[in-house]
Amino acid sequence: MKVLKKMNTFFALDKKTKSMLIEAFFYLAWARILKAVPFSKVAPTLGVFMNETPINVNESNRVVVRKISEAIHIMSRYTFWESQCLVKAIAAMKMLERRQIESTLYLGTAKDEQGKLIAHAWLRSGPFYITGAEVMERFTVVSKFAKRIGKNNVEGE
Repeated sequence: MKVLKKMNTFFALDKKTKSMLIEAFFYLAWARILKAVPFSKVAPTLGVFMNETPINVNESNRVVVRKISEAIHIMSRYTFWESQCLVKAIAAMKMLERRQIESTLYLGTAKDEQGKLIAHAWLRSGPFYITGAEVMERFTVVSKFAKRIGKNNVEGE
């Protein structure tokens, strides 16, 4: 019964929302596949290493960024695979890139309560955090990737 109720809820949504949720689902799948590839092969596709995009506000992007964030968080709960921080960050980055919106992906490390090393990923676009903001302050940034749009998305520029 729960599945039927959720399906009814999904079909009652407007066309744009359904489309964005489906897009999020497919980008989460794609990002999960990327997670199985050696990171050294994936890293160059994430943007300019150890660089950041500007923090200035682009008000025209606010609504789109919020909708992408919501779609990623909703659909990550319904995937048949693990869709945690890195998968969500890469999927959201690709959704933003598709809309010509720049973003920065951060990778951080910390120690858990038992002293074991743990990692986390989060994504920012302008001043807005799309994924991973809930716990990012616990982590020390060890890598960042600036996904610029256009000709500036080249190492060293």
